[in-house]
Amino acid sequence: MSNGEINLRDLQHPDIPVPEEMQSNIAVTSLSSLYNWARSRSIWPLLFGLACCAIEMIATAASRFDLARFGMEVMRASPRQADLMIVSGTVTKKMVVPIVRLYNQMPEPKYVLAMGACASGGGPFKEGYNVVSGIDKYIPVDVYVPGCPPTPQALLYGLIALQKKIEKQSLGVGASVPWYGSGPSEEVPVPILGPDIIDPRHAEVLRKEAKKNRPTPTVAEALAELTKAESA
Repeated sequence: MSNGEINLRDLQHPDIPVPEEMQSNIAVTSLSSLYNWARSRSIWPLLFGLACCAIEMIATAASRFDLARFGMEVMRASPRQADLMIVSGTVTKKMVVPIVRLYNQMPEPKYVLAMGACASGGGPFKEGYNVVSGIDKYIPVDVYVPGCPPTPQALLYGLIALQKKIEKQSLGVGASVPWYGSGPSEEVPVPILGPDIIDPRHAEVLRKEAKKNRPTPTVAEALAELTKAESA
């Protein structure tokens, strides 16, 4: 479409016919469709990069690929003004702590896109002592973009997939829009750095193990022994 005009056919309800001569001026739609259409065309990504995937993300926002065509060109440097976190690159155990903290500071509704093999599952550094095996172990991920690194076209495809996911949400279904529920949403626990990175929800298990006169086990060992003791 040209001249910045809005294509009302994108909003038109398929079951309600509108005369051909009026389709450029009138659209019969639902409140959810209008709401999701506006949100999916005004996504503000959080501006930060971790590794080589960030270079491809920068290229996607440049003039050759032009994110502005999709209403996503306003990259914000503050989590308070962003609704999309693009995790672009290798996530180390040191960086996962501020990433989770930034995610908690983003207002609802918010989404996460894991860009590249490293953010999705650890990539070629998965067996490294300082790399986490996917950001989805710590925060919920909505869209995965494969590649090492993905091309700008692949990132655009992932962003379009996110738009389609937003368009399928419904104001009439509470599970689809949980941010409109009663009370504030629960924050994601911020991981704790130590000899190895741990989930704060396992702190009580490790506290019990620390009282025993033996070396502190790993989280997996402690959970396995706790499960064995409970089943006995």
